[in-house]
Parts: sequence; C-alpha cells; structure tokens
Amino acid sequence: MLQFLADLAAHLPDMPVLVLLAAAILIAGLVRGFSGFGAAMIFMPVASTVIEPRAAAAGFLVLDALVTLPLLFGAIRRCDWATVLPVSLSAMAVVPVGAAILAHADTTVLRWVLSAIVLAAVAILLLGWRYSGRPRLAASLGVGAAAGLLSGVSQVAAPPVVVFWAAGPNPPQTIRANLIVFFAIVSLSAFAAFYLNGFYDTGVVVLVAALAPVYGLGILAGARLFGTAAPAVYRPVAYGIILLAAISSLPALDTWLR
Repeated sequence: MLQFLADLAAHLPDMPVLVLLAAAILIAGLVRGFSGFGAAMIFMPVASTVIEPRAAAAGFLVLDALVTLPLLFGAIRRCDWATVLPVSLSAMAVVPVGAAILAHADTTVLRWVLSAIVLAAVAILLLGWRYSGRPRLAASLGVGAAAGLLSGVSQVAAPPVVVFWAAGPNPPQTIRANLIVFFAIVSLSAFAAFYLNGFYDTGVVVLVAALAPVYGLGILAGARLFGTAAPAVYRPVAYGIILLAAISSLPALDTWLR
C-alpha cells in the first residue's frame, strides 16, 4: 500500500507547480460556481504553461464533471431545454474533431487562435449585439459546432455559447442553468474523444485527486455569491471573465507565468 501511494505521489507536479495549479483551480471554481462557466478559461491557460496541455485538458474535464454535479441537479430544472439541446448535440458531434486537432497540432498556434476567438467574442458583446425571441435552429447548430471544436481543442467551449445566450432575452438564472447543462452534456463526448486519443494516464488521475477538494471549495463559494448577487451584475461579470480568459491565454505571457 505504501509503495502504491509512493508511486502515485511520484506523479504529482513539483510543489511550486502544484501550488500554482491549486490557486488557478480555486479561482476557476469561484468563477464556475458564480457564472456557470469560465473555469476552463481561467485554469487552462495557466495549466498549459506548466504541465502538458493534453494532461491539463483531460484532467480538468474529469475534475469539472465530478465536482459540478451538485450544480447540475438544480440547473436541469431551470434550463431552457429547447435552446440547450440543439447547441449541445451539435457540439458533441464536433468535439472529436477538436480532440484530434489537439492530439496533433502545435499547442502554441492553438493558443493564439483561441485568444483571437475569445477576443472576438468580447468585441461582439461590448458592441451590444442582442436578439429577441427564440434563436433559429441554424444559429444554434452553428454555435454548438464552434463550441464543440473549442471544447475538443482546449476545454474552453464557453465563448460562443456565452455570447449567444447572453445576447438573448433570458434572465441570468436561465443563462447560468443553460451553461451548466450544456457543459455536462458536451463533457460526455469530450471524455470519449480524449480517451480514444490516449490522454488519460496515472498522472491525470493523481492531478484530479489533488485538485478536486480545492475546486469544490471554490465552486461552493461561487454558488453562494451568485445567490446573493443582483441579477444586473451577471452579464458584466460574464463579459469580464471572457476578457480575462482572452488575455491570460496569450502565449506571450508564458515567461511571466513560469
């Protein structure tokens, strides 16, 4: 037993790296608990600079799926299923394409592309683009495909769907519930794609076990903050999260993070 534990401990990152990852996942949990999205946008840019990006994406996927289950139970009752389902099914279909790209493409190039996409999403939001009524099916499918591609590449699927739903008429409670259910559904396809591409190993399991308590604490605190915040606060916070993700994703910040 002791030898088994020693073997697991050997797969942990060095202490400075582990502390940095714990700090990132705590902040990510606060954001996820409050807004229903954004954890990967906070955690992945930091994690990808200090550990293998494939391990970071695979570990975060399992971590997020397990720790956010309590949020999912409430969101299932509050989400707009007619809006969530077409976006989610389209995303699930495209996730394997993104995972295949992650398995073979240059990660620095991917991060520059991701930053550009997120900045474009921020620009659309700040320009005040809005729509009323239920979105068209074609638009939902297109947004889902974009989110699925980003999910497979980096686990950062939020920008397309946040822009799409935040620009619509739904209240913050529904938008947050939509996002929580969307990520739960899409994670099934992402997990299968990552598994088939060989992303899971002992190091990923150890990483998940080490960070899960910290992430859970952050999510609990964030959910309580959402319960006490005024509805008008939600959209500005969501926009700020996306902008922060765009800046933190820039490969030019790697030297500072290291």
